Amino acid sequence: MNDDNAKGDNPGKENQLTKLVLEIGPLVIFFISNAKFGIFAATAAFMVAISISLGLSRMMFGKIAIMPLVTGIFVLVFGGLTLWLKDETFIKLKPTIVNILFACIMLGGLYFKKLIWKLLFGDVFHLTDEGWRQMQLWWGLFFILLAVLNELVWRNFSTDMWVNFKVFGIMPLTFLFSLAMLPIMMRHQLGEAEDEEKSVNPTASRHEP
Repeated sequence: MNDDNAKGDNPGKENQLTKLVLEIGPLVIFFISNAKFGIFAATAAFMVAISISLGLSRMMFGKIAIMPLVTGIFVLVFGGLTLWLKDETFIKLKPTIVNILFACIMLGGLYFKKLIWKLLFGDVFHLTDEGWRQMQLWWGLFFILLAVLNELVWRNFSTDMWVNFKVFGIMPLTFLFSLAMLPIMMRHQLGEAEDEEKSVNPTASRHEP
């Protein structure tokens, strides 16, 4: 009985770990396939792996998160162009275009006073609106940084170096950036009581002295 309780204590953490594996798995396959068979075989393997990953996400969680879904669509489109035209430029451009798209959505949302980050992650984290605005701003800027870095690497280094950077550079950078965002999340985190009050009466906080 204790074992069952232990397994059920942190279902959220188990789900997050599963989602992380599903996101990283296709990249690992891409890296291994490129090392053994080259960029075109790796692109084909990447397309198959990400399709399977999205399918498993749908089966296991009942839905596919917006950002992995958009990324997957771009992988299939630009991967298809890469294989059809035998031009690896398309798969190399994909991260640049996806990150610019995400940056435009995040920063454009702020301009139009839309908390996109809250819509995406409001069921996981509970922050004040100011916290969501800051997270959205910083992530928007981070997506621009990723796009610039991708352009610098693929235009100035070999394909193998670009693949290595995509797998061993982008993921650690994203992880470190996520850690850097923790102070903002902690500073603007809502308490359970406050979060419940806001869900019942969203205008309550506006009338506080």
